[in-house]
Amino acid sequence: MRKLGLVVIQRQAYKVTTKRKHSDSVADNVLNQNFNPPQPNQAWAGDVTYLRTNQGWLYLAIVMDLNSRRIIGWSLSARMTVNLVERALQMAITLRQPDKGVIFHSDRGSQYTSKQYQSLLTENGMIASMSSVGALITL
Repeated sequence: MRKLGLVVIQRQAYKVTTKRKHSDSVADNVLNQNFNPPQPNQAWAGDVTYLRTNQGWLYLAIVMDLNSRRIIGWSLSARMTVNLVERALQMAITLRQPDKGVIFHSDRGSQYTSKQYQSLLTENGMIASMSSVGALITL
């Protein structure tokens, strides 16, 4: 950017939206940057983004099958809670009804590291995988 003389104008300072509780465990990076599984329902990824609307900010949680790059679960809420990401995962599970052993990859946000969310993964036979702190995931 410096070479090309490009300058970033940031409207607002970046704000960390979630921090995990130190009592919540972090999963190993089982996926290990293998974002191209050969079959559907082998590896899913989840994330949350925020959207500006006329009524204010909304949070969108998604679950993507990394094989097809299809969004297989989603949820929208005015609050970024564990329930938001749980609803997105539950939609994906209901739609796909996967066998046990699906790797679910996410960041280390408090919603994904919560005991409640980790229990949902375990109950459905899924393997948690989390990226390193500050890792940029490029699909």
